[in-house]
Amino acid sequence: MQRIKAIKCIYLLIILLLVGCATGSSIIVGEVREAIDPGQVKLYIEIPESYEIIGIVTASSDAGWTEQGSVNYAVEELKNQAAKLGANGVLIESTGGQTYNVIGGHGTGYLYSIPVTAKSVTGKAIYVNK
Repeated sequence: MQRIKAIKCIYLLIILLLVGCATGSSIIVGEVREAIDPGQVKLYIEIPESYEIIGIVTASSDAGWTEQGSVNYAVEELKNQAAKLGANGVLIESTGGQTYNVIGGHGTGYLYSIPVTAKSVTGKAIYVNK
C-alpha cells in the first residue's frame, strides 16, 4: 500500500515538472525596437548611466527542482519578454513568490497535497545607450 502511494507521488511530481512553466507579459510605455536575442539582455539592480524605458515586464515560474530553479526560469522568461521589445537590459524592480498546494490524490480517507512555489520577477525593459 505504501509503495503504491510512493509511486503515485512520484508520478504526480513528474507531471508537475512537465506542466510547470514560465509565463510572462509586458506593457509598452516607450518606443519598441527590433527584437533581439534574449542572451543579449543584461540584468541591472542599479540604474545605468544613460537609458530609455521601453516597457514593464513581468514573469513567473513554478518550474524547477528548487525555489532557485523557479527563479532562474522566471528570470529567463523576463529576458525573453524584454528581448521581444528590443530592450538590451532589465532594471529589476521586485521579486516574490507564492506557495500553493496541488492536490495529489487520496489514500485511506485522506487527501494529500504537494506544496508548489511560484516565483515572480518584475522590471523595466530598458535600452541602455552605450
